[in-house]
Amino acid sequence: MNTKQIAFSGLMLAVIFVLSTLEFLFASPAFLPPHVKPGLANIVTMYCVFHVGKAQAVYLNLTKSLFVFVMRGPMAGLLSLSGGLLSISVIILLSTLFDRRQGEKISYAAVSVAGACAHNLGQYAVVLLLMSIPMPFIVYYLPVLIISGAAMGLLTGTLLKALLPAIQDKSQYCPKLREGGCNNGKWRNSNKNSRWR
Repeated sequence: MNTKQIAFSGLMLAVIFVLSTLEFLFASPAFLPPHVKPGLANIVTMYCVFHVGKAQAVYLNLTKSLFVFVMRGPMAGLLSLSGGLLSISVIILLSTLFDRRQGEKISYAAVSVAGACAHNLGQYAVVLLLMSIPMPFIVYYLPVLIISGAAMGLLTGTLLKALLPAIQDKSQYCPKLREGGCNNGKWRNSNKNSRWR
């Protein structure tokens, strides 16, 4: 990893920290269920998976969880880790599947929805394991998590697509962007020899 790549990873990490802190400091919008956040930091994670590298995306995800652990305590850190790992695993799985299928495309929104739902379910699984939750609440809240995850995933996927042109202009050291990794908001195969893979 050269100096520019290290600087770029640091920049992405700083953006994640800022977005996570803002979501924690400000109350969730009234239309969202309790404890559900927009997950804006996932925009950065998805960008890294598609255009920087899967390893960098996992690193950013783990570092974010460590940051949450330090700033908000062990439980918050564990929830961030469980949701983040399941989410990034689903996103990487989908990107890898479509990477191996020549000509196949998948939208940012579709991947983001899957990742957001996985994030919510990962956190929910930890809560169920560590706390005594009444069965009626489990049955009631599970669809809420899936629906809200789908809605927030659609939001973050749409924002990534909208922000990508501006990011492309500033990303002089991301080969995947120059190799055509993105086509009108759709991800496609990039050069197999890319050193960012």
